[in-house]
Amino acid sequence: MSLLSVEEAAERFGTSPRFIRRLIAERRIAFTKIGRHVRIESADIDAFVAAGRVEPHQPSEAS
Repeated sequence: MSLLSVEEAAERFGTSPRFIRRLIAERRIAFTKIGRHVRIESADIDAFVAAGRVEPHQPSEAS
């Protein structure tokens, strides 16, 4: 288990810590609270990204 800080998670997403904090506040990403600190498992980041994945549309062949 690898726990990342908000700043580390933001770096991994390539975004700002503010965006990560918004995801946490809206309960859109799983997190662990240790005292006053918030940590996010790297597996939860991967799951969040996978949940938002959109597959390309495959045109169906006419019969």
